[in-house]
Amino acid sequence: MSNKPTLETIDITVFPNGVAELAFNRPNRYNSLTPQAYKDWLVAIQWAANEESVKVCVLTGRGKYYTSGQELTLPDPEEEDLAEKFAQRHLTTKTLVKEMIQFPKLLIGAINGHCIGFGTTTAALCDVVYSVPDATFATPFMKLGFCAEGCSSVLFPRIMGSSKANEMLLLGRRFSAKEMEECGFLRILPAEGFQEHVLKLAGQASEFSVEAMKVTKELVRGVDRDLLLKTNEIEMERLMERMGSADSFESISKFVEESRRKKAAKKKQGAL
Repeated sequence: MSNKPTLETIDITVFPNGVAELAFNRPNRYNSLTPQAYKDWLVAIQWAANEESVKVCVLTGRGKYYTSGQELTLPDPEEEDLAEKFAQRHLTTKTLVKEMIQFPKLLIGAINGHCIGFGTTTAALCDVVYSVPDATFATPFMKLGFCAEGCSSVLFPRIMGSSKANEMLLLGRRFSAKEMEECGFLRILPAEGFQEHVLKLAGQASEFSVEAMKVTKELVRGVDRDLLLKTNEIEMERLMERMGSADSFESISKFVEESRRKKAAKKKQGAL
């Protein structure tokens, strides 16, 4: 096995049967996605794709959240090379989605808790998705002045149906795991022993012919690859425009301020 990367925000565990678990590991921050977290995710998924000893890959999180999505902060206008850093972050995100579209092995999403934003959209790029019963799923893009990403503009209507997909993407409605299961997005497993159950299923799959799985995955996913790659390009172009817009900046400012007020109120209440 080639050198396993040591990352700040993702914990990689490789089991003897060839299952690699990539776990978001910022539980005290609800596994929010910082620029470093996107970089780590990209490094981890590229490593798993190219590491010969890895047969099956499982994406999961530590703690109560799978991921709470992008960690929102207001940009510092005095920061040097701000535009360049902004463009680099978008390139990292676009490349990550591309790598997930082209991931050659079985990719299992193990949703251990609440799942927001980019975590929800990229779950649709996994081959199989399992969830604990009390997980919820949301894409609050309209509230933040963003737009669809992670190929959700194509995959969500296809998986969920147009109306439910638009409820999530355009209305920002939060869906329960049960609702997501009912529309065929995932399968619910018991919360107790969830991780062990998923790893057992992944281990069973690791006993199959890796080449046969690659061929079959290519047959299933290959027909959509060009469409998804193009969709990723367009979505990221539009997202970069949206995130640089005045109305998105205003929306993020309101969100950040609201979050600060809630934290302050919670802290005050806890001190009483």
